[in-house]
Amino acid sequence: MRTPPLDPATRADALAPLLAKGWAMVEGRDAIRKDYKFRSFVSAFGWMTSAALVAEKLNHHPEWSNVYNRVSVTLITHDCDGLSELDICLATKMDTLAIAVTQ
Repeated sequence: MRTPPLDPATRADALAPLLAKGWAMVEGRDAIRKDYKFRSFVSAFGWMTSAALVAEKLNHHPEWSNVYNRVSVTLITHDCDGLSELDICLATKMDTLAIAVTQ
């Protein structure tokens, strides 16, 4: 079953909290991205492991890369070639996990 894109009527409200927390629209794509910085490689990798478990439960997997203590994440729902509720949910959970790792 295909995942529907964000409803145009609620899209701005769904994205606003994420954009306020450092997520940004990706130029040329209907996607969002964020760069996270952690104390160390171990912290970054630990966060990625926790985020991977959440992504697997959602069956929604990020485009991401890691260099030392930095992780770059892009979220898009490939089914609908754009943003969906899955992206909003995963981004929110990633931010929550990042707070836990940095405290």
